[in-house]
Amino acid sequence: MEYKDYYKILGVGKDASDKDIKAAYRKLARKLHPDLNPNDKSAQDKFKDVNEAYEVLGDAEKRKKYNELGANWQQYEQYQRGGGGQGPFQWGGGNRGGQYRTVSPEELEEMLAGLGGSDFFRTFFGGGFGGDTRGGGARTARPRRGEDIEQPVAVSLEEAFRGTTRVLQKDGRRLEVDIKPGVKTGSRVRVAGQGYGGSSEAAAGDLYLNIEVQPHPTYERRGDDLYTEAPVDLYTALLGGEVRVPTLKGGQLLLKLPPETQNGKQFRLAGKGMPKLHEPNAFGDLYVKVRVMLPANLSDKERKLFRELVELRQKV
Repeated sequence: MEYKDYYKILGVGKDASDKDIKAAYRKLARKLHPDLNPNDKSAQDKFKDVNEAYEVLGDAEKRKKYNELGANWQQYEQYQRGGGGQGPFQWGGGNRGGQYRTVSPEELEEMLAGLGGSDFFRTFFGGGFGGDTRGGGARTARPRRGEDIEQPVAVSLEEAFRGTTRVLQKDGRRLEVDIKPGVKTGSRVRVAGQGYGGSSEAAAGDLYLNIEVQPHPTYERRGDDLYTEAPVDLYTALLGGEVRVPTLKGGQLLLKLPPETQNGKQFRLAGKGMPKLHEPNAFGDLYVKVRVMLPANLSDKERKLFRELVELRQKV
């Protein structure tokens, strides 16, 4: 497995605080988001690496394992999730340059038996080789449900709005998982029976997709509500009129501004926010803040008219 320096990927030091790591992740996610780099394969690959790095360093327990075990952390974690006996384990010379070979759970069990059931090895490998000892040290495995698998999945805000699917490969099989509209960061999508296999014919664990909704360049999400800004020219703000506001559906809404709308004024569009998870006909609200844009490159005549306006206002 290729070793990736997650600290280097996020551009932070090993002593970085959780806040610094989160800030670095958000900055890079905005910069490398696929919506902003649709034809840039390099940016898309970096975006995946950034999400992978944050999935580890943003979790205190995973970060601790990563710091302690380095390149071997994920291999060790996968072995632990497998119940200490699921699938092969790389056994060999470690950092001393020895040759590795793949050892089956049965071979590893024999190794442990040869070591007299070493408590050290049993502790390190998660106690997955326990069981009853009967008649000359023979072991009878106890049925154990398979461990669950946790898989981080990044989705765009548009995908969270519409709903989407993710295609996964497991044991040579293709899994297509539906992600419903309205998911948030922290939402979990359960796929029953697709985790690690159980021992002695026990049930398999489940697969959980842990959702991370990526930052959006235009909208800020707060719960089920959306917040955005609408640039408005000075004349429309003064005299009133209509402003077009783009939506995540791909269309536009017409926002009617009253005369003398002030810069920073916020308008609420009810039911135009995010869909509510598991409530297909319910939506949050959309809040639009007016950002008045001053005219530039004024002509002499325009400057003259603005001066006249100033003089009129001073006489009032």
